[in-house]
Amino acid sequence: MSAVAHELPAAAVNKLPPQAVNQLPPQAVNAKLAALIASAAVFFGVLLSGFVIDEPAPYDLFMVCLIAVWALFGLRISRAAVPLLVLLIVMNIGGMISMTQMANLANTPLYLAVSMFLAFTAIFFAAVTSVQPRLYRLIFTAYVVSAVLTALLGIAGYFHAFPGAEVFTKYDRAAGAFQDPNVFGPFLVLPGVYLLYLLLTGPVARMPLVAAPLLVITAGIFFSFSRGAWGMFAVSAVLLTGALFLQSNSGKFRLRVVIMTVAAIALLVIAMVVILQLPGVAEMFSSRAHLEQSYDTARLGRFARYTIGFQMAMEHPFGIGPLVFGTIFGEDTHDIWLKMLMDYGWLGFICFLTLTVWTIVAGFRILLRDRPWQPYLLCAYVAFIGNIGLGTFIDIDHWRHVYLLLGLIWGAIALEYRHQKALRLAAPQAVRPAAVPLAR
Repeated sequence: MSAVAHELPAAAVNKLPPQAVNQLPPQAVNAKLAALIASAAVFFGVLLSGFVIDEPAPYDLFMVCLIAVWALFGLRISRAAVPLLVLLIVMNIGGMISMTQMANLANTPLYLAVSMFLAFTAIFFAAVTSVQPRLYRLIFTAYVVSAVLTALLGIAGYFHAFPGAEVFTKYDRAAGAFQDPNVFGPFLVLPGVYLLYLLLTGPVARMPLVAAPLLVITAGIFFSFSRGAWGMFAVSAVLLTGALFLQSNSGKFRLRVVIMTVAAIALLVIAMVVILQLPGVAEMFSSRAHLEQSYDTARLGRFARYTIGFQMAMEHPFGIGPLVFGTIFGEDTHDIWLKMLMDYGWLGFICFLTLTVWTIVAGFRILLRDRPWQPYLLCAYVAFIGNIGLGTFIDIDHWRHVYLLLGLIWGAIALEYRHQKALRLAAPQAVRPAAVPLAR
């Protein structure tokens, strides 16, 4: 065996047939085993993200261990992803400063610990995908499996399919393995968008395999009766379809996108008509379909608290402390921008605003470039836009999937940076003119 075989990278070993692997030296076999274990760990971690009934969740405990182990064995952060690292850490420093304004800390240290942990998950996913882009497919597959499982639990809970199934509901709405249906519904948007992408671009023979989980996830979003999730899914689907239409120069593919979109809308309308015939569904849908609810427009309702909160932010530049707003008004901020001002101060607000704008602009610049990871970037990007838009009406501060989306987008940004750097290094150097000897 040559010396080169001893130095095969794990990614190369994974592509070798079993017969070739049996002939490899122990070092190469160990590299393959380590790569498989690492991939399985990432898959399991993403799978757990769909089960967050309490904090700290199993996802939190597992990911803490995974990030720690990965860091010990050389977690590398791309230079292009440094803004993500710096802005998230400084944002959390703003939260720590805000904590100094509190007379009673209560559960604030745990809350900020979870915030910092979630920041590190975004950094982790950006780091691993920028080094191993093949993990994108694994992560999305795990996310789809997780979404289907938690959606089935939510649907079963809504219809009381088995004794005790009501634990997967809240306020008579499907919540799956989440604390709140308003988190459960948005969690399902990214896998729904990804399956829609596969449906629009994949071979016709595989459509039934994609349509089945997409139907389950769509039903989960519907039975969450989350107006935000409905809007997110609709907006993300429109953005995805528009991006695919603009990206392709093929008239045949564009026609397919149009036909598939019309067919999907028709099937959705038919399914809605059928579902609304079920007892109790029409009443709940009619109640939730209004843009404004009583708790939005009450004297100290959601919209009134926005005005009060922004006035308080002008008087408290360091914030008033994490979770304090809810103890004063009985309800939390229900707005990510106000949440940042109250819980993380102006420092945290500026960092989050900068990170959001930077992510949207940098992601948009590379959104339609023909790269192996482009489909995953596209799906994550449109879902991120939807989550940020929804954040104007609800807190998304501790939504684990939002940090996963950040990591996926910044991983693609780092990959594009590395790709462009490789192109520059591979470009032939300009021929320098021969030196003219000086006259003696």
